[in-house]
Amino acid sequence: MMTGCGTALRATGTACLLAVAILLAPGGDRAAAQPLDKAAAIAMRGAPALPPGFTSLAYANPDAPKGGRLTLSLLGTFDSLNPFIVKGTSPAVLRGMVTESLMARSLDEPFTLYPLLARAVSTDETRSFVEFALDPAARFSDGSALTSADVLFSFSLMREMGRPNHRLYYGKVTKAEAPDAHTVRFTFAEPDPELPLIMGLMPVFSAQAIDRTRFEETTLTPLLGSGPYKVSQLNAGASLTLERNPDYWGRNVAFNRGLYNFDRLDFVYFRDANSEFEAFRKGLIDARFETDPGRWETAYDFPAVRSGEVVRETIPTGIPKPYSAFVFNTRRPPLDDIRVRRALIELFDFEWLDRSFYHGLYRRTGSFFEGSVLSSIGRPADGLERKLLAPFPGSVVPDVLAGTYRPPVSDGSGRDRTHLKAALDLLEQSGFVLRKGALVNAASGRPLALELMVVTRDQERLALAWQAQLKRAGITLNVRYVDAVQFDTRRQAYDFDLMPYAWSQSLSPGNEQAFYFGAAAADTPGSRNYMGAKAPAIDATIAALIAARDEAGYVAAARALDRVLISGAYAVPLFHTPGQWLARWTHIARPERASLYGTLPETWWRVPGK
Repeated sequence: MMTGCGTALRATGTACLLAVAILLAPGGDRAAAQPLDKAAAIAMRGAPALPPGFTSLAYANPDAPKGGRLTLSLLGTFDSLNPFIVKGTSPAVLRGMVTESLMARSLDEPFTLYPLLARAVSTDETRSFVEFALDPAARFSDGSALTSADVLFSFSLMREMGRPNHRLYYGKVTKAEAPDAHTVRFTFAEPDPELPLIMGLMPVFSAQAIDRTRFEETTLTPLLGSGPYKVSQLNAGASLTLERNPDYWGRNVAFNRGLYNFDRLDFVYFRDANSEFEAFRKGLIDARFETDPGRWETAYDFPAVRSGEVVRETIPTGIPKPYSAFVFNTRRPPLDDIRVRRALIELFDFEWLDRSFYHGLYRRTGSFFEGSVLSSIGRPADGLERKLLAPFPGSVVPDVLAGTYRPPVSDGSGRDRTHLKAALDLLEQSGFVLRKGALVNAASGRPLALELMVVTRDQERLALAWQAQLKRAGITLNVRYVDAVQFDTRRQAYDFDLMPYAWSQSLSPGNEQAFYFGAAAADTPGSRNYMGAKAPAIDATIAALIAARDEAGYVAAARALDRVLISGAYAVPLFHTPGQWLARWTHIARPERASLYGTLPETWWRVPGK
C-alpha cells in the first residue's frame, strides 16, 4: 500500500494520503488513545523552558542585522547533495539550512522541540502516538504549499530508503495518517517517551519534487526544501554556496528570530587542516573552530591577531564532551579478544603525548558521557544501576562499577615499563609471545600487525606517535592515510582494523544509542556501531534508558550503559578540549550568550560597514 500510494501521490497529490491511512503493522487500534491538549512545544522530560508565545531563543540575538556573506571552511570533500541516504558524502549543512523538520530542537535544553513546520503537537500520557498540526503558511522554496501529504510521503520515503537510524526509528510506527491537509498522526507499536520528539525531527520533502525510484542514488541536484536557504552554486567536491530565500516562509517564526542572518553562505572544502588554516590567516575564511592545540597555542601570532582584527575565544559548553577514540573493529581477530584490546589501551601514553604534542591543553576522555551528570566516572553504581546490571554478571569490571576507573595514567616518560608489562601480560594470556622483538601468535607464528586508517594529517601524526609506543611491545601498527571519500566508504562498510571517530552525545541520549551501540546495528552498514559491539547488557541498558519515566531512572540507565561500554574496551579513549576554540575576524559577530552546545554559526551576523 505504501508504494502504491507513493506512486499515486505524484499524480494525485494530497487526495491519496487523505483518503487512505498507511497501515504498517498490527496495532493500529492504539490510535484510539485520546490526545492531551495541543501544545506549542514538547520536552523529553519535564516542561519546556520557553513559555508559549516566546519571542526568540536565549542564545540568539533577535535584533541581529541581516545581510552580507559568511565564508566557512570544511575538511574533506563531497559527492552528493542528499545527506539522508547511505551512499555518498554530503554537506551536513544542508540539514536545517535547506531541508527543515516538523519541529526545531533548542540547543539550550536537554531535549525540547519548538514549533517550525508544525505549530502544535499532541500526544497522550504514555506517548503511544503523536499528532502534529502543520503551519498553513509553510511553503517549499518554489512557493508550493507544504501539506500533510508531503509529511506522509517523507515518512514513507525515509522509512524505506533513508539512513539506518531513520529506518530504525520510523520502523516503530504502526500507523501513519492524515486526518486533513494540515494534520498528521503517527501511532507507535508500543509507548515510547522519546519517539514523539524523534518524529518531530523528521525531515520533510516535497512529494511532487522527489523521484522515489532514484532517491537512494547520489546526486548533485539539490533537494527542494522549505528552509531559509537554497543551493545557488557548487563546485563538486570543492565548494558550495547557499543563498537566502527572500520568500522564506518561516522568517517570522519565533524560533528563527536572530538566526540565519547572512544573505549568502560559502563553504569551501580543504584536503588538509594546514591549508584550511592558511586560508583563514589570509582572510579568505571568516571564522574557524580550532581542534589542534599546538596550532591554537603557537600559530595564532600573525598580524591580524596582534592588531585585533582576529579574536580568539574559548567558549565553554554544557554538554557531554565528545568521546573521541581510536575505535577497534571487534568483527576482526585478534581485536575480537578483549585482552588484546585492553593491552592496546595500556600502551597509549596520553601524558607523554599531551605534553609533547599538545602543550598540555587536552583533557583525557574516560566516559562516553564525559563531563556530565550521565557519566559514571567518579561515581559508584547505585542501587538502580546494580539492579539493571544484575542479569548480566561480568559485563562491568569492578573498578568501573565502583566508580574508581580512569584510563591508564603513565609516568609521562613515553617509556612507562609498568604499563608495558601489564600489556604484555594481557597479550600472553591471549596467546601472543615476544620472539626476536616481535609479538607473534604462539600457535601460528603470525605477527600481531594491525592497520589504523586516518583521514587527516593531525590524525596521522597522533597515529604515528602511538605506532612508536606499540613497537616497544613488538606490535606492528601500519598507519594508512586515505582520502575522505575512501575513508567514508570503508568506515560505512566496516572495512578497517582501527580508525579515529568521535561520538557526540546530548544531555538526552535515547533511541540513537541503539544506532551507535546496539547489536542490531552492528551488522547494518552505515550505522555508528563501528566497533561491532554485540552485548545483551548494552541492549538492555539502552532499552531502560528509552523506557525511563523519571530522572533517577534515566540517569541510572545512562550511567549503566556508560559502565558497560567502558568495560567492553571497544576503543582507545583519546582526549577533549576544555571548550570550543573559536577564531574569527571581527567583521563577524556573535551573541554574547552561547547555547549549551557552544556558539553556533547560524546565530552569527556580519557587522554593518565591515
